[in-house]
Amino acid sequence: MSDGPVASLDEREGWHAEGYAARVHYSGAGERYSVEFYAPSECVLYWKVKGDGETAVPVGRKTVPDPLRKRVREDLAAAGVDPDIERREL
Repeated sequence: MSDGPVASLDEREGWHAEGYAARVHYSGAGERYSVEFYAPSECVLYWKVKGDGETAVPVGRKTVPDPLRKRVREDLAAAGVDPDIERREL
């Protein structure tokens, strides 16, 4: 089992820990996203899930709806992670 921020995110609704990373899936307004937090690099990646549900492509955070980005920052803060890392460009 993971520890630290990944374990804390795993306790949040919808999040699942996978080693050193945590992932959550969101749907809304006809769009689906997969969001990943990587503890070693303290970064958040957004993936847009295509209609087949099997294919996802990385997308820039500026293309992600603001309510989703806000929710991710809230989840990070609740897990003890600096929510400003959500804004970090790779």
